[in-house]
Amino acid sequence: MTAETVSLATLDEIRAAAGRIASVAVKTPLVRAPLGGSGGSIWLKAESLQPIGAFKIRGAANKILQLAPEEIRRGVITYSSGNHAQAVAYVARTLGARAVIVMPSNAPPIKRAATLALGAAVVDVGVASSERLARAEELVREHGYVVVPPYDDREIIAGQATCGLEIVEEMPDADLVLSPVSGGGLLSGVAAAVKQLSPATKVFGVEPELAADAAESYRTGRLTTWPAELTSRTIADGLRTQSVGVRNFAHIRAFVDGIVTVTEAEIRAAMRAIVSTTRLVPEPSGAVTAAALLFHAGELPAYRKAAAILSGGNVDPALLAEVLTESPA
Repeated sequence: MTAETVSLATLDEIRAAAGRIASVAVKTPLVRAPLGGSGGSIWLKAESLQPIGAFKIRGAANKILQLAPEEIRRGVITYSSGNHAQAVAYVARTLGARAVIVMPSNAPPIKRAATLALGAAVVDVGVASSERLARAEELVREHGYVVVPPYDDREIIAGQATCGLEIVEEMPDADLVLSPVSGGGLLSGVAAAVKQLSPATKVFGVEPELAADAAESYRTGRLTTWPAELTSRTIADGLRTQSVGVRNFAHIRAFVDGIVTVTEAEIRAAMRAIVSTTRLVPEPSGAVTAAALLFHAGELPAYRKAAAILSGGNVDPALLAEVLTESPA
């Protein structure tokens, strides 16, 4: 399979996903955020208020709720640094299914603890996303688990797309939507929903410059993989994936208008700004979109209303305290 041969998610699929996940995920609010920027109004899509504190529950629910009873009995497995792990564990628990999560050794302790608290079994591997995938595939062969991929999957993309569907439904006059990008599940889904409903709205991805594989892939038109020792440098632990998925890249090429990168200092400053202006709690990965609006307005189109997805709020308390009390550079 290549990006050129991928069939793109349709509005019918996305709307079906919205109905399917309604009993598990919540419709999160758009919160006005007086962050400054280029003069237009900024609204944060508060995915940090989902039951597991991140948008990942949308895709996991859409995937798992379509499994056959026999597949549920076999149990589910995924490979994740944290938020998708919690999402799979949460949805599996609601169905009484066993959940096994392959996690990197550098996963944030708060996310590991939350995953265990939801009843999942955790298997540790090294820091590379390729290691997580390889170990998960071994366990599937040994035990017959059903894989719930973190991003490169049609049902996952359709589930994440419901976030974009909600943005357009609540704010149809938004002219700019920003999404974090790691493996590409959220950006590809959101862009598919927004562009099919509101073609004139611009959709941009945002990622750390220390893990800018997606920006490079977008710029060159070819899927690029960065080594784990590079992507693991960023504070944004949810955005350390080494490459965008094939299906995700196809959606990004079809629907996304650009990808910008932000620095570590800008991410930290955006976290402080979000807390002080909205009282929402952002994890670093969720703050990158606000960082783009605050510090990279010249790389973005002019806007009257921008919706920036705050993708999660599962931040380590000690890190949050450090960020909030440090002196700006």
